[in-house]
Amino acid sequence: DGHHLLGGPGGPHIARMLAGADHDRSMPVAMLFGAGFMLLMDDLARSLTTAEIPVGILTSAIGAPFFGYLLISGRREAWR
Repeated sequence: DGHHLLGGPGGPHIARMLAGADHDRSMPVAMLFGAGFMLLMDDLARSLTTAEIPVGILTSAIGAPFFGYLLISGRREAWR
C-alpha cells in the first residue's frame, strides 16, 4: 500500500546515492535496500510492544521525513 516510502519510492533514491546512476549496480542495491528495510520495519513492528504495530505506521514515521528532505534538497539544487 501507499505508506511504504523508503521501501517503495525512497529506496531507489537511496540506491542512487550509494551505488551511483549505473542501473547495473543501483537496481540490485535498491531491491536489497527495500527488502531489508521492510524486513527491519516488520521485525520492529512485531517486537516493540506487546500489541503489534501496523508496519505502515513505522515506515511512514521514518519515510515521510526522508521524502520531505528529498523534496527540499531537490528544490535547492534546481535553484542553483
